[in-house]
Amino acid sequence: MTTKLIRGRLLSFKRAPLSMTDSASYVYEHDGALLVADGKIAAAGDYAKVKDEAAADVEEIDHRPHLIMPGFIDCHMHFPQMQVIASYAGSLLEWLNTYTFHEECRFVETDHAARIATHFYDELLRHGTTTAAAYCSVHKASADAYFAEAMKRGMCMVGGKVMMDRNAPQGLLDTPEMGYDETRQVIADWHGKGRNHVAITPRFAITSTPTQMKAAQTLAEEFPDLFIQTHLSENHEEIRYTCELFPEAIDYTDIYARYGLLGAKTLLGHAIHLSEREADVLSEAGSVAVHCPTSNLFLGSGLFPMKSLMRRDKPVRVAVATDIGGGSSYSMLRTLDEAYKIQQLLGERLNPFESFYLMTRGNAEALSMENDIGTLDVGSTADLVVLDAAPTPAMKLRMETIQSLPEELFLLQTMGDDRAVVETYVAGEAMKSVLA
Repeated sequence: MTTKLIRGRLLSFKRAPLSMTDSASYVYEHDGALLVADGKIAAAGDYAKVKDEAAADVEEIDHRPHLIMPGFIDCHMHFPQMQVIASYAGSLLEWLNTYTFHEECRFVETDHAARIATHFYDELLRHGTTTAAAYCSVHKASADAYFAEAMKRGMCMVGGKVMMDRNAPQGLLDTPEMGYDETRQVIADWHGKGRNHVAITPRFAITSTPTQMKAAQTLAEEFPDLFIQTHLSENHEEIRYTCELFPEAIDYTDIYARYGLLGAKTLLGHAIHLSEREADVLSEAGSVAVHCPTSNLFLGSGLFPMKSLMRRDKPVRVAVATDIGGGSSYSMLRTLDEAYKIQQLLGERLNPFESFYLMTRGNAEALSMENDIGTLDVGSTADLVVLDAAPTPAMKLRMETIQSLPEELFLLQTMGDDRAVVETYVAGEAMKSVLA
């Protein structure tokens, strides 16, 4: 059995923090350690106590004075969009039609998909992200590359071949039958292999005919335990066009409800402009609204009312995500910095404990995976991130006046990026330091 002792300051959440002073919501060890055995956390807590449980010759890795947390989790990304980040456009649909759809056409090529997959996972690990839910392109080759690379790295990943049969270039279209058949094949080839989870992925209602939406419904009925991921109510023009395409629906959310695509494992990217009726429907279904702050600001889509959705009489489950490539950073630290600013503009507060809960256990709960990832609990997989709050001269200078853990977290969130990530562990194996 391979074991190692990883020492440092430990922070892990037990539940969502209710306030800045809610110390019962998290566990913090100033001099802590994790005993990792065969990729799992075998013991966690005070260094001296955990050391006593380890063999005398255990490999010891000392990350003091840095902070060790569960690896970051990103609930909405687009794997084929790495090379359209920072593309100038005025709105979502202009951005898709001008840049994104054309770029995704390239993923019919197996070699290109494999090359971008390598870079994609390198960037995740560089930024401390150990699990993500991502859209591949319409081509099965893109899903094959995505999941094959995840297996090489031993990472827990969610992904799916996009289903889209209209309103896109010819090279990016399948048919209802092809979308169904190829998704079934992706499931057969990859779901449950390693730590892979396949998601049924109709891109959004604009790019799927009613016949294809029905095919997605059939898949959801045949594979009720799979994730479903799509987009909802990101942009006013998108909402208007979508409702024109499905005139029988009450609203945008009703389209997905009519096709049986709403449930506890449904991830709905953006969901900014929801009516009260729509929010009630999502709450009752247990579906997850995935907040993508850097993307929403970059494309001018709107300000996500996270706090008001969470405190409704019928609360909506919320996750956070980078939305690469509409999003402008791979960093969950940068992402939550922008989420904080959006809440400020809405007259709300997002404290640093809430932010780091959302990046870790909160997103794990959104994926119904909190028993395996998102915490430092015994039995969890040892997916970890090691954080340094003073990696740059400016941050080091600010750290001279930091007096508390929440102040340190807020500094990491406000000024941190990949330079603040000292190491990323996947199932107990150091991954960032071995990148080229």
